[in-house]
Amino acid sequence: MAPSFPGSGLAKGLAVTLRTMTRKTVTQQYPEAQPELPPRTRGVIGLFEENCTVCMLCARECPDWCIYIDSHKETVPAAVPGGRERSRNVLDRFAIDFALCMYCGICIEVCPFDALFWSPEFEYSETDIRDLTHERDKLREWMWTVPAPPALDPAAEEPKELGAARKAAEKLAAARREREQEAGE
Repeated sequence: MAPSFPGSGLAKGLAVTLRTMTRKTVTQQYPEAQPELPPRTRGVIGLFEENCTVCMLCARECPDWCIYIDSHKETVPAAVPGGRERSRNVLDRFAIDFALCMYCGICIEVCPFDALFWSPEFEYSETDIRDLTHERDKLREWMWTVPAPPALDPAAEEPKELGAARKAAEKLAAARREREQEAGE
């Protein structure tokens, strides 16, 4: 351990203070200049209503119980004559109380139909806490601010499904060429 002389801690502290005082300050003027957000920013949750089947998984898995969903059943006529009528859920209300939400993202992860997404929007403050419950119209507006997914890595391995489909298509094309050659002879 190096020997210290009286006042060395004070001298080190003053040196740090002087270094900091001589640097140019960097202040972002927020309302005028929007901040540069990272690509995976968690702002609010956007709803892609067309994909929502009212399965209620998001509301059931939410640890804060801040998602409110109301729906009703409608009967859909048979697609073919003699078929039976089907029933489907129709979304009446989808609301998230952002005063309760802890932004954990569980609702987004458990959604099997990709109806919920993270939006980078962060300017949704309210003066009254009761106004932080946003209905599906507002959630739909935020959906259009969701960034596109990142491009696939060009060096990544091709998905197995695509490889299998390509092999099947090549086999069919080879068989067709073979038949055409036999027919041409």
